[in-house]
Amino acid sequence: MPTILQILPELNSGGVERGTVDIARAIIAAGEKAMVVSAGGRLVHSLERIGATHITMPVASKWVWRIKRNASLLRTLIAQHDVNLVHARSRAPGWSAYEAAKLARIPFVTTFHGVYGVKGWGKKHYNSVMTRGDIVIAVSHFVADHIMKHYDVDPKRIHVIHRGVDLEQFHPRAISAHSMASLINDWCLDSVDCPILFMPGRLTRWKGHHWVLDALALMPHRNFLCLFAGDAHKHPNYYKELCEQIRRLKLDAHVRFVPATTLMAEAYQMSDVVLCPSLAPEAFGRIPIEAQAMGRPVITTNHGGACETVLHEHTGWLVTPNDTAALTDAISTALAMTQAQKHIMGHRSRTHMERNFSLTHMQQQTLDVYHSLLTTW
Repeated sequence: MPTILQILPELNSGGVERGTVDIARAIIAAGEKAMVVSAGGRLVHSLERIGATHITMPVASKWVWRIKRNASLLRTLIAQHDVNLVHARSRAPGWSAYEAAKLARIPFVTTFHGVYGVKGWGKKHYNSVMTRGDIVIAVSHFVADHIMKHYDVDPKRIHVIHRGVDLEQFHPRAISAHSMASLINDWCLDSVDCPILFMPGRLTRWKGHHWVLDALALMPHRNFLCLFAGDAHKHPNYYKELCEQIRRLKLDAHVRFVPATTLMAEAYQMSDVVLCPSLAPEAFGRIPIEAQAMGRPVITTNHGGACETVLHEHTGWLVTPNDTAALTDAISTALAMTQAQKHIMGHRSRTHMERNFSLTHMQQQTLDVYHSLLTTW
């Protein structure tokens, strides 16, 4: 029974963290042992509840002396628990894990979750640990292309494994009346009787909120409510700028800021269109696959991972970044769809996710990577 150890900085909310728990669950379901090393966080309880072992270690630190110390601690841990393979998901803990796995002479896997900056030798060298896995998992072809362009990596070592959506959690039939009522109450939507545009995500400039406002100002008919869901207090200057832009464009009655929620499936379900117009390429992007799993049309930008998950004019629309007229046209087209057209697009979206981006598919592909190394090592 092999023991697989995953390592990441911490276990709070986020795609990397959720993916770690998802893979731990798959390891245990396969009858194997799952261990996770991190500095701790809110998801530790979820991890332990499924039967995985969590070890708290200050692996988020980027200090060289701490990375060296963590490598020594990991080497001892690997020996004590008879770990057979180490999977690193971030750079600082990746260096510690790389050194420990090399000393223990066991397979080392990395997942390249993002597109890191490559300016300067020091930065590029620091990033390079994520290319030192015996197998390097890229979360999209966009990321794989980035790796091959900037790092000296044998393409045979790169495996593209797209992130997966939980098709049981994100399913229209999984929504309860109680949770939907709770979200409607939290967001004060009881009296809303117009189409809802939903844009989840952090309030940061590269996510494109200001671009959306410019596009909405060009809409010929303002029969909509756009919800920006995120924690405004974390970016007060940008939030203030957006508020001023809303007033200037006379969109006060049509745009609302709402707090982030854990009821994402319910939020997609109550929406007519989901917006994800990031101005910088997303390495993968969870919002488009979650929305499509819920049968909702997605409008996103024509770069990065979105090009691999959204089928233009079949499950949503891909718009050129900063092309305001094109974004307006896409929103107008989406809102003008008939119920029959919405049903057809929703069915195509759900089927597309089931065939290509399910969580179970991602889990099995990752287990296949582990087993391929364990059987040949």
